[in-house]
Amino acid sequence: MTRRQRRLVLIGTGVGVLAIAATLVLAALKDSIVFFNSPTDLVDKHIGAGTRIRLGGLVKSGSLVRGDNLAVQFAVTDGNKEVAVAYRGVLPDLFREGQGVVAEGALDAAGLFRADTILAKHDETYMPKEVAEALKKQGHWKDSYGSAAAAPAAPAARSAR
Repeated sequence: MTRRQRRLVLIGTGVGVLAIAATLVLAALKDSIVFFNSPTDLVDKHIGAGTRIRLGGLVKSGSLVRGDNLAVQFAVTDGNKEVAVAYRGVLPDLFREGQGVVAEGALDAAGLFRADTILAKHDETYMPKEVAEALKKQGHWKDSYGSAAAAPAAPAARSAR
């Protein structure tokens, strides 16, 4: 075997080993790569009690119940199914009924999702007031950024006078 052939065999073997390793890693993480599971996914996958997952969807209107010591219960829905969620702690500022939410936690034996972290989601037109003002000052603001982003910047301009 010549030197060139040996080098090509080593390179080919290395690429093959890397491809097999990448395939094994991606196969092992197949269910973990999802950012969150919807309530329908949760029911369809028959996820067992105690398995840590992320549950995402909308907070069902009329389902929010506040209890003692920062305890809250609400339902997360995807329009098809809904899952009851229990959480104890301070909720994010953007959390409200009808708003998108991602809850991290696990199902208990009774089917109640016990969350230890709540992440409130905003829609894709959201832009922080400071970013909108900076874009306007730099002359990069476009009307296509949406009226939802322009609204927060307007009151700040009036209050500065």
